[in-house]
Amino acid sequence: MVRDNCLCLHLQRAARAIARRFDEALRPVGLTNGQFSLLMSLNRPEPPLMKDVASLLAMDRTTLTASLKPLERRGLLVVSIDANDKRGRRLALTEEGLALLVEAVPLWNKGQAENIRMVSKPEIEKLLADLVALS
Repeated sequence: MVRDNCLCLHLQRAARAIARRFDEALRPVGLTNGQFSLLMSLNRPEPPLMKDVASLLAMDRTTLTASLKPLERRGLLVVSIDANDKRGRRLALTEEGLALLVEAVPLWNKGQAENIRMVSKPEIEKLLADLVALS
């Protein structure tokens, strides 16, 4: 019964399959789907606070910090102290990070299209809305 009806199990399985397809699509620019999402979350006019990025990505700060390290080493982002609150950290894309996103977005679009093709057209908007509601 659980195997056939568990929402968590089926969401995890679908998430892993979707993530693999995005990882494959983003491989030419050396990003995983998680790294792409993290970099995209920094693509804003003002550098966001680390806590806001963690909230957007539904990550705890420790996991976010670990995820930032390889991207920071690659020179794709910088972490700086918040001028308003010395305890806070701001995250900003570098020029290299932004240039990589420019390369990556068409690859992401290709991966997105591949994933969307697997769901019937009228259902995709409902699926996305339902996933947003669950999160």
